[in-house]
Amino acid sequence: MNTVEKSENVRAVGRALEILTAFTEDDPELSAGELLKRVDLSRPTLYRLLYTLQEHGFLVSVGEPQRFRLGPSVARLAHVWKSTLDLSTLAEPVLRRIWEETRETVALVVPQGHMRLCVAELPSPQPLNFKRGVGYTERLVLGATGRAILAWLEPDAAQLREYLQGTQVDLKELEAELAMTRKRGWAVSRNELIAGAVAVAAPFFDRHSQVAGSIGVFGPEVRMDAARQKEVAHLLVQEAARLSEAMGFGTDRLK
Repeated sequence: MNTVEKSENVRAVGRALEILTAFTEDDPELSAGELLKRVDLSRPTLYRLLYTLQEHGFLVSVGEPQRFRLGPSVARLAHVWKSTLDLSTLAEPVLRRIWEETRETVALVVPQGHMRLCVAELPSPQPLNFKRGVGYTERLVLGATGRAILAWLEPDAAQLREYLQGTQVDLKELEAELAMTRKRGWAVSRNELIAGAVAVAAPFFDRHSQVAGSIGVFGPEVRMDAARQKEVAHLLVQEAARLSEAMGFGTDRLK
């Protein structure tokens, strides 16, 4: 295959991908005419690529007049992607960016019933730091990383009472804290589990739009004053959104 042929093949692949990404949750079916408005292709080239994509199961044609929608091969790829999804691997660049920006301990936690589990942690390189380590567990009602998850589980009062069993946390105070967490998009705790420590955390979500865990930053009060907490919170919300996107946040609505 000469250089010209290779270049043409690469261009064809790119054009085919443009066709596939033209479909959205709002427009799951498109006619050839509608596709022509979304991709910069001639009509003969568009039909040639549509035929090829149908041959391989990436598109199916439906109805009369003819319209196209994503086919079973797309679903198979989505299944492979989902089954091989490794949260720690996906989250590593997100955690690294937060760690490089804050130079504080950064942790990834996931819910397990009434508890939360730390599945990844990057310890602060500074002499004064706080860390718990991978495998650490704690109640969801205690600490910022737990409440960042619990707030979006939205338990009712009866469920919250179950979460609170064995703790000294007041129900009304917890309800108010969870409501505030949902309003601002992040949770904070001060001197709660470790004296002198401050934690800020934001939730991330899975492909079903369900809360899947939280990312937390932990540091000493001397470095984590109110202004710094807001800076860290803004960064966490931004990076948690990136992780949610990588996990396919909301893509089940495309079915």
